[in-house]
Amino acid sequence: MLAARAARFGGDDPLANLELVEVPDPSPGPGEVLIAVGAASLNHHDLWTLRGVGSRPLTEPQVLGCDAAGTVIAYGEGATPPGAPPVGSEVVVHSVMTCGHCPACRSGDELHCPRVGLLSEPPYPGALAELLVVPIGNLLPLPPTVDLVNAACLPTAYLTAYRMLFVRGALKPGQRVLVHGVTGGVASAAILLGAAAGLTVYATSREEAKRAAALELGACAAFNTDRDAVKQVVAASQGGVDAVLDTVGEATWDFSVRAVRPGGTVVVSGATSGPNPPAQLNRIFWRQLTVAGSSMGTRDELARVVELCATGTLRPLLDSVRPLAAVASGFAALAAGERRGKLVLRPRA
Repeated sequence: MLAARAARFGGDDPLANLELVEVPDPSPGPGEVLIAVGAASLNHHDLWTLRGVGSRPLTEPQVLGCDAAGTVIAYGEGATPPGAPPVGSEVVVHSVMTCGHCPACRSGDELHCPRVGLLSEPPYPGALAELLVVPIGNLLPLPPTVDLVNAACLPTAYLTAYRMLFVRGALKPGQRVLVHGVTGGVASAAILLGAAAGLTVYATSREEAKRAAALELGACAAFNTDRDAVKQVVAASQGGVDAVLDTVGEATWDFSVRAVRPGGTVVVSGATSGPNPPAQLNRIFWRQLTVAGSSMGTRDELARVVELCATGTLRPLLDSVRPLAAVASGFAALAAGERRGKLVLRPRA
């Protein structure tokens, strides 16, 4: 099969580590399923892998890609669980890999599994390939109204945004949220999901065109990221927003803790500009702020996101759909920030 992988890690040009090669077809073992990958989306997680940064030690070569949707081809030997999607059906893959039997996994809180990982992190395969083997429990059947391309956008960016908004941020209709970044995968997903849920969404960006894009996605106002803009956000939200979604880190942290109302929440799921801003603990305790970490989401939460797509409440923002052979140009666009929405590859159209 054809697969996109990191042949090595690090260096001055991480994209030079990318290769598109033929590799042996995988076979499912007991408790596993083989799917033909019809669509797979790109994420910054893949770029970090090419740079040599991961949540666990990396081994080369490593097939990239966290997000996949496709068609069930075959199950491994042994009993197939009741209700498993039949061969030939279309599915989306939950990217979070766990042990499946610890107390956290058995209670449906698999993100707290001590062995939690992601597709494309060793020892797990990546989704940027024509074929993919995963545990049966990581499959979710797709309703007829959700196609593979839209489904492939959901397991990382949209699931992360959903959990940030409604689980870690605990936001309810009518409340106010500030989203940094605008056109990134998680940020655009958060604007779409928040607006669909009846939240008042504000956004920030340094670029005027991206601020205009935020308004098109459903934000009620978009602001620059300079210090004066904090006062504008506080004024517009009548005292500060109920929650801030921050995936940027050092560059936006001061903005985040100043723009949130007393008693509000700053939800953090990334630190693309750096992980170590001045904490401002005095502001956090005096204003009784909550800082909530968030990463990915549970299988049940992914099922809710799929249902939002099925009912037409949510339609993922797509930048482009390309063949797997165009993986290098896709990653180059992702690294340069030259995209609006998700970049999707079609390993098996």
